[in-house]
Amino acid sequence: MNLTKLLYPGMHLKRWILLLSGSLVLTGLGIAYILAHIYHVQELPEVAGVLTLQFFDRPLRGAIFIGIGIVGVTVAILRLHQSLLAAFVRERDGQIVQTIYNYRFRQRGPKVVVIGGGTGLSVALRGLKAHTSNLTAIVTVADDGGSSGRLRESLGVLPPGDLRNCMVALADAEPLMEDLFQYRFNGGGALDGHSFGNLFIVAMGAVTGSFEQALKEASRVLAVRGQVLPSTLEPVTLSAEMEDTGTVRGESNISASGRRIRRVYLQPDNPRGYPEAITAIREADLIVIGPGSLYTSILPNLLVGEIGNALTSSTALTVYACNVATQPGETDHYNVSDHVEALLRHLAGGRDPFHHIVANNHFGLPMPSSGRVAPVTPDDRALRERARQIVLADVVDESNPVRHDSAKLAATLIHLYYAKGGGRQIRDEARASLLPA
Repeated sequence: MNLTKLLYPGMHLKRWILLLSGSLVLTGLGIAYILAHIYHVQELPEVAGVLTLQFFDRPLRGAIFIGIGIVGVTVAILRLHQSLLAAFVRERDGQIVQTIYNYRFRQRGPKVVVIGGGTGLSVALRGLKAHTSNLTAIVTVADDGGSSGRLRESLGVLPPGDLRNCMVALADAEPLMEDLFQYRFNGGGALDGHSFGNLFIVAMGAVTGSFEQALKEASRVLAVRGQVLPSTLEPVTLSAEMEDTGTVRGESNISASGRRIRRVYLQPDNPRGYPEAITAIREADLIVIGPGSLYTSILPNLLVGEIGNALTSSTALTVYACNVATQPGETDHYNVSDHVEALLRHLAGGRDPFHHIVANNHFGLPMPSSGRVAPVTPDDRALRERARQIVLADVVDESNPVRHDSAKLAATLIHLYYAKGGGRQIRDEARASLLPA
C-alpha cells in the first residue's frame, strides 16, 4: 500500500501537504533569484563558486541540490515524527502508521445513532466504534433502580448509570480509567452499591452547573469516541399498563412484577426531547434501535414525542436489532414478530420506520439453567410478512447466548449500510415517496 495514502487518506490532509510542498518550492525559487542577482552584480570570493558547485554544468548542479533538499526534508520529517508524534500516540510494536490510518478511517465513517439503554446498548457501541467515530448513543433516563435510582431520589438528578456504561463502551481511555469509572463500592455504609462513575458524573454536574455539561466533561475525561446523549433532560417515570388490568409504576418494578405488559408510558406524558439528540437523528446516516430491554430500555426513548417523531420522519437507514433472548418479566415467550409489533404499537401513528430487522439465526447454544430465558426465534409470520425486512445473521455471543456479540452485530449493521450504497438508496426512496404522483 502507498505510504502517503496510508498515512493521509482523504483530501483534507493532502491539500495541506500540497500547500507545504508548493510553498517550499516558491521559497527556494525566491532564494535562487536573489542569489542569481547577487552573483551577477557583485564580485564574490572564490569560495562561493566552490560552495555553489560552479565547476559543474547547470543541469547537474540543479539535480545535486534537489537531491540534497529531498534528503534533508525526509530526515526532518522522520525526526519530527520521533520528537512530536510519538509523544502523543502510543506506539504499539511499531505500528504507529496503522494507528493513524485507523483513526482517519473511523473519522470518515458513517454517522450512526444507536437508541436504547442498559447492557444491550453498550454491547452495540463497543462493536460499532471499530468502524466509525461518528457515533451518537441516545440513552433512556427512566432508570430508577440501583445506584442511579438512589442518586435520583436523594439528589434529584437524572439517573447516570446507563449513560456511564455507554461512555465506558465508547472510551479510548486507559483500561485503568475504565475500571475506575465502573468501580462499585461494596464496603458498607452510605456509598455501598454506588458506582464511582455515577458519583463522578453527579459531582461534575454540581461543579459545571448542568447535567449535560457534566456528560460532556466526563466524555472528555474518558476520551469517548462519539457522544452520549440523554433522550430528554426532564425527570420522567416509566409506568406500565398490564394485560390483567392494573398499573405498575417505576422502571425497576415493571420487570419484577412478572405480569404480561400491554403498554408502557411516561409521566409526565409529553417530555421535551433533548435538542442535540433530535439533531443527531435528523443528520444520521444509520439509525440502530436496540438491542436491549424492550419495554424498559428502548421504548422509554421512543415515547419522548420529539424523539419518536424524528425517528419516523428520518431518511436514514433504520435498523432494529432484535434481542437474541427473551427477558423474564418483560418479553417471556416473545418471538421476532412480538418484539416488532410492541415497538410499532408505541410509535405515534403506528408507522413502521424499520428498513431492516436483524435477527439471530444461530441457535442450539446452552441457555441459563433457570429455564426462564429462551432464544428469540424468527417466527414464520415474520419471515412471511416481513421477508424483505428480516436479515438473519449469526450475531449471538457464544460464551453468553443471552447477549449479542459486539463484533458480529457491528459487522452485520455496517454491511447492511454499505449494501444500500452507504444509505443513498434509502434516501432516494424516501425522497421519491414525497414527490407528487
